[in-house]
Amino acid sequence: MRSEPLSLTARGEGEKGARRRTSPVLAVVALASVLALTATGCGSGESDANAQASASAGSEGDGKITIPDDIRDRLKEHGIDVDQWKNGAWRNWDRDDWLREAQDYINPIIEGLWDPDRMREAEDPDRGVQESDLSGDQGVTDPEPAPVDAKPVSPTYHDNVPEAGKVFFDSPEGTMVCSATVVEDPAHPGKSDMVWTAGHCVHAGKSGGWYRNTAFVPSYNDQALSGAELGSATEKDVAPYGVWWADWAQTSDQWIAQGGPTGGDGAPYDFAVIHVTREEGGSGKSLEETVGSALPVNFAAPAVPQVESITAGGYPAAAPFDGETLYQCQDRPGRLSINASDPTMYRIGCTMTGGSSGGGWVATGADGRPALVSNTSIGPVNAGWLAGPRLGEVAKGVYDSVSEKFADQS
Repeated sequence: MRSEPLSLTARGEGEKGARRRTSPVLAVVALASVLALTATGCGSGESDANAQASASAGSEGDGKITIPDDIRDRLKEHGIDVDQWKNGAWRNWDRDDWLREAQDYINPIIEGLWDPDRMREAEDPDRGVQESDLSGDQGVTDPEPAPVDAKPVSPTYHDNVPEAGKVFFDSPEGTMVCSATVVEDPAHPGKSDMVWTAGHCVHAGKSGGWYRNTAFVPSYNDQALSGAELGSATEKDVAPYGVWWADWAQTSDQWIAQGGPTGGDGAPYDFAVIHVTREEGGSGKSLEETVGSALPVNFAAPAVPQVESITAGGYPAAAPFDGETLYQCQDRPGRLSINASDPTMYRIGCTMTGGSSGGGWVATGADGRPALVSNTSIGPVNAGWLAGPRLGEVAKGVYDSVSEKFADQS
C-alpha cells in the first residue's frame, strides 16, 4: 500500500449565515446496467483479452451469453463499446471520454476483477492538505481536538460491526480503496442493497468524473488476518460475504461541481450512496439479508454541542496502518466550518489516516438506536483528527433518490 496522507474533501452542512440554495433532489444517475463482463485472467486485476462478455438477460443455445440490444445501445450512447470495455477500454481516462455528469454513471460488472491480490494492492485515494489550506475558514470552528488513538475492532468484524466494509474502485492513478457502511433502504425494509460512503470515493469532483469498477466488500478480512497471512488467503477469507458491484451511484451536485483533492473544497457535501448487486448472482438475498444488519441514517441529528459521542470506523491505509484492519475512534465532536455559506462539519480527534474515508460515523439517537450521522471526509496531512459532513436535506435527497430508483425492484 502506498503511504498517502489523508485527503481533505467535501464536508458537512451549514448552520447560520448565508446558505447556498440547493435542490434536495440531486445527482440522479441515469444509466444503471446490470451487465456482467467475465474476466478469465485477473492476476493484478487486468482483464484477459479473451474474456467473454456476459449479461443477466439470457443466453443462446450454444451457451454463449448475449447482450440485449437495448443495453448495448444505451452503452453506446455514452461512447462505450462493451467488447472494448471488457478488454481494457475502461483504462482510458482521457478527459473527453471520462463520464462526469450525474446522469452518466455506469459500472458494468467485470467478474473476478477484484480478487484478493488486487484488493490488497488498492491504495487510498486521499491527498493531504496543509493547515494553511483552512486559513479562510469562516463561521463556527471549535478548537482543534486532541488526537484519539484509533483502536482495532476485535474479529470477527461481522460479529462486532456487521455493516462495515471496503469500497474498491479504479481511478486514473490506479486501484483505490475507501470504507463504507450498509444502510437501510426505506423502500425495502430488511432487504437493503444500499451502501453509504464519501462522495470522493465515487467521483473525482470538479477535476474529473465517475470512478470505475466500483465494488463493495462487507466485513473485509473478517478474521483480521495479518498482511503476511493475507498473502496466502482465499477469497472467502478476504470477502466472506462476497463482492457486491455498484449498479448505481449518486453523490451531491455540490461535490461534482466543487469537490477537490485539497483544501476542503466541496467537503460539506462529500457523501454518496451506492446501490449494489452481488457479482455472481446466487441466492437472491439482499445485502442486508446477507450480512444480517443495516444502519438507519439520521438526517436530523442534533447540533454538534448536543452530541455526546460519535464513533467513526474504517480501514485506514496510509502509514502507520496498512488498510487490512478495521479500526474505530470514539470522541465527542466539535465544529469545523470550511466556509460560512456551507454547513458546519462534525470534527473528532482520531489518528486514522487515508483509506478510512467514507467510513460511517455512528451516534445513538433519542430512541436509543445507533444511526449513521456522517462519514469520514477530511483530515490534516499529519492525521490527529477527522471531519465529516453533518447530514441534512441535501444528503436526504441523495439517499431518497437512490431508494426510490429501485423501489419497484423485487
